[in-house]
Amino acid sequence: MRFLLTNDDGIYARGLSALYEELSAEADCLVVAPEIEQSAVGHAITISRPLMVRRATKNGKFLGYAVCGTPADCVKIGIKELSDKPVDLVVSGINRGSNAGINVIYSGTVSAATEAVFMGIPALAISLDSHKEADYTYAAQFAHKMVQVMMKNPELNNSAINVNVPALPPEEIKGVVVVKQGKGNIMESFEKRIDPRENIYYWISGESQAGKEAKDTDVGALAQGFITITPIQSDLTRYDLLDDLKKIMTKRSII
Repeated sequence: MRFLLTNDDGIYARGLSALYEELSAEADCLVVAPEIEQSAVGHAITISRPLMVRRATKNGKFLGYAVCGTPADCVKIGIKELSDKPVDLVVSGINRGSNAGINVIYSGTVSAATEAVFMGIPALAISLDSHKEADYTYAAQFAHKMVQVMMKNPELNNSAINVNVPALPPEEIKGVVVVKQGKGNIMESFEKRIDPRENIYYWISGESQAGKEAKDTDVGALAQGFITITPIQSDLTRYDLLDDLKKIMTKRSII
């Protein structure tokens, strides 16, 4: 089997390294990841400049391909050009920080997984709920278990699965739950600063509202200490509004 591994934290990120070490026992793993951090780029792709690709090494050994582009770029070019055989599964992560609630929309990690599904390949996105330096060992082991589940269940062949792991010792994790995506967002603020030349600039920051989320969502369950598993898709249609909008538009002529 051939797995393509990617992320949005950059090719030298510790989470990606832990994922490679764990999954190499399961399959032939090819790393195709952004050359530099691409967090929160969403599903952006590069169309206004060439995609630069270089062979990256670590300790003198070939590590993978570093792409001067986004996570979605990495999946596209990895599958189409850089892999010398068909890719059976794309695994994106292990992200530094959770990807739950509204953050799923912003996430480059998650977008790499949904890009794979666009191309007909199942995918797993996995994140560790910590923005500090953490131990990715258990999250990598859980990713391995999820990969085995996905490969053994053909009904998941056309799916993207989003997983979030609490940054807790394994014995303190309360369990594994399959839940829906939450609506929780970060309450954003901007810190105003002035550089030495008196130019104004801003740093964006925010505070999580996880405590207000229901327990049957990824945000709420993760905050309670559970590993969350959520099947995701790219369809953003508000099906509950389709009929109402059709009725409204039949009553109005706007052309």
